[in-house]
Amino acid sequence: MTKRAQNNQLTGKYEPVIGLEVHCQLKTRTKLFCSCPQSFAQTPNSNVCPVCSGAPGVLPVLNKKAVDYAIKMALAVGAKINPESVFARKQYFYPDLPKGYQITQFDKPYCEGGGVRLAGGKYIPLTRIHLEEDAGKSVHSAEGTFVDLNRAGIPLIEIVSEPSISSPQEASEYLKKLRAIVRYLGICDGNLEEGSFRCDANVSLKPKGSKKLGARCEIKNLNSFRNIEKSLVYEIYRQADLLDAGQRVAVQTRLWDPALSRTKAMRDKEESEDYRYFPEPDLPRLFLEKERVSSIDASLPELPDAKGERFLKDYLINYEESQILTSDRDLASFFETLVAKRSESLPIPLIARWVCGEYLREMRADEAWTLKNLRVPGDKFLLLLECVAQQKISQRAGKKVFKLMVAEGGDPLDLIRREKLEQVSDKSIIKKACEEILHKSKAQVDEYLSGKEKVFAYFVGQVLRQTGGNFNPQSLNEVLKELLQEKKKQ
Repeated sequence: MTKRAQNNQLTGKYEPVIGLEVHCQLKTRTKLFCSCPQSFAQTPNSNVCPVCSGAPGVLPVLNKKAVDYAIKMALAVGAKINPESVFARKQYFYPDLPKGYQITQFDKPYCEGGGVRLAGGKYIPLTRIHLEEDAGKSVHSAEGTFVDLNRAGIPLIEIVSEPSISSPQEASEYLKKLRAIVRYLGICDGNLEEGSFRCDANVSLKPKGSKKLGARCEIKNLNSFRNIEKSLVYEIYRQADLLDAGQRVAVQTRLWDPALSRTKAMRDKEESEDYRYFPEPDLPRLFLEKERVSSIDASLPELPDAKGERFLKDYLINYEESQILTSDRDLASFFETLVAKRSESLPIPLIARWVCGEYLREMRADEAWTLKNLRVPGDKFLLLLECVAQQKISQRAGKKVFKLMVAEGGDPLDLIRREKLEQVSDKSIIKKACEEILHKSKAQVDEYLSGKEKVFAYFVGQVLRQTGGNFNPQSLNEVLKELLQEKKKQ
């Protein structure tokens, strides 16, 4: 980051204007216009036929399930579904596009409008969502560039936002929200690393307070939320430097290089006329009847926003926890299963706090641990939380036991006994230990009695250190205060 760019950030001289184009591969069994299966990491060019390889004389047949999935997404974001839409040919030449054109939608997409609301309340409006086929994949190696057509023809929806995103952080949050929606709907697995959920970012700068947009650059090769944020930050600074130096920002398509943490010019940015769109002659118009749309609408699951509101109302957890728990459908389901199986004495907010904290922290540290392959089963996790809630063990001891459960497996009660972590609540035992510490700490007792109440923490620490930290904190505080109060009266 240059000094000039840092100054721009500090003074707020420019406003970033960001729009995102998100491509979601739909989880259909077959491709969009043929019966070839779609799956990740197959042998190159093994799922290919004359249709998806662009052989002459073949005709595409539209995948009904892909259309149903596209309708689901439109309904989930509140878009207007057009009863009639048209497929078009997008003409361009690239090695992984065997037909020399891509079948997509242009001036008459199947839906328009809608939007996504972020956690802070900001609404990101959408321009449109349209159906299209994916291209093949170029594989680069030292021996040369090879083309794999397994991906060619896989159904996509492209979700195009309005240029209303104003920071890299907002862009990342918007994408995470979109990914949560498509996963809840079950229409896309949302894996950025595998390319089933991809993003191109359009970014420009305008003077603070101006309505006139600046020159726009498109950034490609964004395969993680971290790279999306970093690429936008870099591009904002790059454009600010050019503008401050009195130079023009070229309208370009740029490639993000994660190794160098910078964008590189790829080619001049194409406009729609460069693609010579025209209606696809081999496909009829797409008609979406009201009955079909209504039937799909009735089948939609509870979506993240609605589920988050219900969690706040029904479970009395905090807002941040509700956002974490509803960010993933499997995580929300896991949490609700725990709630359903818990005993009445186990507070739901305690479950939420531990799931969002210890459970997720350990799970994220182990790639083999997923919500469908639990390292610590829910019933044993609940048993541990019961011990914490009933103050049989401290929070600190509970975290230690949980780590042991992750590493070794086993029953939490057995681990608590083995590690001698049972919490002592018997006040007669606690009183004896406290009296010994106070007897050894006469100077600190005098300080406390003279009004320095902060010394109280010293007594607590000494007792816990002397006894291994297994005393019930509440009982310990009560006993210490009683003993010190007696000394005040003497």
